Amino acid sequence: LQAMSDNEEDWLALRPQEPSPSQCCGSGCKPCIYDVYEKELAQWERAKAMQDKSLLMGKKEQSNNSELNPDTFTAFSVSSVEQLTEDTYQYKFELPGNSSLQLSLGQHIVLRGVVNGLEVQRAYTPISPRNAEGYFEVLIKCYEAGLMSQYIKTWKRGDVVFWRGPFGGFPYQPNKHGELLMLASGTGLAPMIPILQSITDDEEDETFVTLVGCFPTFDKIYLKPLLQGLARYWNIRIFYVLSQETSLEKLPWSYQENTYTGRLNEDLMKTIVNSCRRKPFVLICGSSAFNEDMSRYLKAVGIEENSCFVF
Repeated sequence: LQAMSDNEEDWLALRPQEPSPSQCCGSGCKPCIYDVYEKELAQWERAKAMQDKSLLMGKKEQSNNSELNPDTFTAFSVSSVEQLTEDTYQYKFELPGNSSLQLSLGQHIVLRGVVNGLEVQRAYTPISPRNAEGYFEVLIKCYEAGLMSQYIKTWKRGDVVFWRGPFGGFPYQPNKHGELLMLASGTGLAPMIPILQSITDDEEDETFVTLVGCFPTFDKIYLKPLLQGLARYWNIRIFYVLSQETSLEKLPWSYQENTYTGRLNEDLMKTIVNSCRRKPFVLICGSSAFNEDMSRYLKAVGIEENSCFVF
């Protein structure tokens, strides 16, 4: 009987742990962390019923072969850390040889961190070009009290972190839409960048793009050199909306004519939509409050829900 209970304890120790809500990144990933748990639990139950632990050998929580995978976490090494603003960082990760992540446009990947013994997961969108070889880059805003931020702030070159994916994305096709209107708040810029780069890299793609980046102040605009470079293309316009700036006078003159102060409200939305050269298809990415506000303003200016995509 004693042997029986020892065996029972052995099996209990091998039972997969149910994820806590903090482990779900809330981005509607397939498979979700809960799907992975259900699959592992079924595998454990089958192995236990047959009293055969070798059936669990296939269960791999993480892999080291640097192939991104939606089901399991893969180890990637941090190759550089660049601080862009006081709370925003650009992290570069190594990929073996000349391999690339093979993401579709605007797809995100999920990061796993452990903070004070708690596992947390968050979704981020790589900003590196889709065809980038040997590396990928992610833009991350760190929050004072954020659990994941506490973990991310400790990263330095050579550290190994775990990602899985890819998920989501916008099914972009060249020349499908006459004009894309991109509404991005803060790091909501991330999924827009690869789409913009794919348009400027493709000489056959004649899609017009109007990108509206919403930031608190001029200093907090990310990736200025990259955005300035993109704005030189004939079919790309970039506007900035700075909620905490009161005057444009202190801004470099090259920014003054395409920057608005205050918030992106219904009136400004109307102005921007009316200035589009063709009827726009709208991409939105920001906080849930930002996304809801934008959807509301767009509806008010006559843009239907089926002409919008929210990341």
